Amino acid sequence: MTTPPDDAAAATGGRGNYDVVVAVFVGLLLISNVGATKLIEFGPDWEVGGFPVLPVITDGGAFLFPLTYVLGDVLAEVYGLRKAHRAITVGFVLSALMSVTFLAVGAAPAASDWPNQEAWVTVLGFVPRIVLASLLGYLAGQLLNAWVLVRLKRHFGERSLWVRLVTSTVVGEFVDTLIFCTVAFGPLGAFLGGGSIPLPQLANYIVVGFVYKVLVEVLLLPVTYRVIAAVKRREPDYG
Repeated sequence: MTTPPDDAAAATGGRGNYDVVVAVFVGLLLISNVGATKLIEFGPDWEVGGFPVLPVITDGGAFLFPLTYVLGDVLAEVYGLRKAHRAITVGFVLSALMSVTFLAVGAAPAASDWPNQEAWVTVLGFVPRIVLASLLGYLAGQLLNAWVLVRLKRHFGERSLWVRLVTSTVVGEFVDTLIFCTVAFGPLGAFLGGGSIPLPQLANYIVVGFVYKVLVEVLLLPVTYRVIAAVKRREPDYG
């Protein structure tokens, strides 16, 4: 009888590269969450039919966050849905812990000769709606990304890897971006306090973020292929 992939490591007593992949995955996630506190604009003002095409609006998390989906694909493709869920859960818990810790540090009384309290709270004192938006978007997007990839693998087998990678990313990144943007800066998060950016700018933010993240995944497909192949060679009990 063939040993199920998720139980194979326990049967052989080896852990392989799973812990390393999870560590890098969570590290990229935490760095991206801190970077996302800064909104970024590129380009001059330009509207088409009243819709703001430029400037491009994104946040600092855009630099590394797409890579979490690359590693999410590696986790789901190589290790299966259960171990991908474990990594996603670890990332969720540590992201929540980071947010709570930063809030606690910001609320703690600053030393009398430390002049940076306001700057600390401004940058790292995440408002509740930003924290909620980030956690909800991440959890929904990553879980869907892993689920779609595994479901398609059951249908295609080892064939059409690029279809599985791109489709799972499109679904996961769309849900992630939609939830984060509408809760953090749109009407869905208004109950937590603060206003919403105008709907045309919100639509720009959602579309730009989604398209950018998917394009990064597509451009990195050759890298993702090589990483998956390299990990599978070192993980004879998986794949």
